[in-house]
Amino acid sequence: MKVLNSLKDVTALKVNPARLYSATHDEIKSGATTDIYFINTRDVLNSVNMLDTPVVAEIFTRTTGMFAGLAEVLELLKDAPVKIEAIPEGEYFSPKEVLVRITGPYGAFGYHETDILGILSSSCAWASAARECVEAAEGKSVLSFGARHLHPAISPVMEAIAVKFGGCSGASCVLGAKLAGREPSGTVPHAAILIMGDTLKLAEAYDAALPPEIGRTFLVDTFHDECEEALRLARAMGDRLDAVRLDTPGERGGVTPDLVKELRYRLDKEGFNKVKIVVSGGLNPERIKILAQAGADVFGVGSYIAHAVPMDMTMDLKEINGKPLAKRGRLPGKLENKRLINVK
Repeated sequence: MKVLNSLKDVTALKVNPARLYSATHDEIKSGATTDIYFINTRDVLNSVNMLDTPVVAEIFTRTTGMFAGLAEVLELLKDAPVKIEAIPEGEYFSPKEVLVRITGPYGAFGYHETDILGILSSSCAWASAARECVEAAEGKSVLSFGARHLHPAISPVMEAIAVKFGGCSGASCVLGAKLAGREPSGTVPHAAILIMGDTLKLAEAYDAALPPEIGRTFLVDTFHDECEEALRLARAMGDRLDAVRLDTPGERGGVTPDLVKELRYRLDKEGFNKVKIVVSGGLNPERIKILAQAGADVFGVGSYIAHAVPMDMTMDLKEINGKPLAKRGRLPGKLENKRLINVK
């Protein structure tokens, strides 16, 4: 797709609304997802031969969090003649700490400010929320189940970030898991059990149809008491059963610490101590910590990660033509951060 170098290019751009609304990679790289005033700026600066003025830009946010999203920023700017410094992905940052510094001609990257800030804003939020959950689990596995809470254009990004930098041990979204270098995690939904009409029948059909390397984890809250259903599966499947999953809806009281404790006790009492307990449904760090203490082994987290509030990222020009200069309220010149490393 043609790069949008001017307002004339934007006016000439024709878009068929009968399509998925998400931007393609070519559209993002072309500048089609930026704010129009950055294209206007190109026309104005170009008219006075100042579009490629050498500048230094710095990016920061006013909150704490975990840094993520740099890989996509580098992919976006891989052909731009700029130098980029950044703190390492997967590390915590402080309020107003310089996270990224870009040095080069303004025309080479300025029109991508919207895209760069958007990538970092969401990625840092997802990584931070996922890491909160992982730390609350204290060494037990956390799976990212949040794809259904986001537009499919960005759900794989969220899942990949949650695994790569948030510390989740797996993700349910196929593309998200693959982007993180993992195989997707998950077995079957309630829909499959409802169609089969019986949890055990579904489990047996699953066991017969799918390869053994895929885990045998089944929901036990569809038709009967969770503990009775779990024992029914364990007795029938024996060592082939890896885990049972609790996803009891709020209308039935949700997944409670007492339910987890009872299920763990009953499984152990009959010698099924190797069967793990997976819990899901509205989990957050506080609930994860409580349910972990009750005996849950694995936590499927969806909305808490997916709905993490994006962080307000700011890009400021700090040098123009080698001279310190900034808007009022900002300190002119490059701000020192010894954690910055050259990444491009």
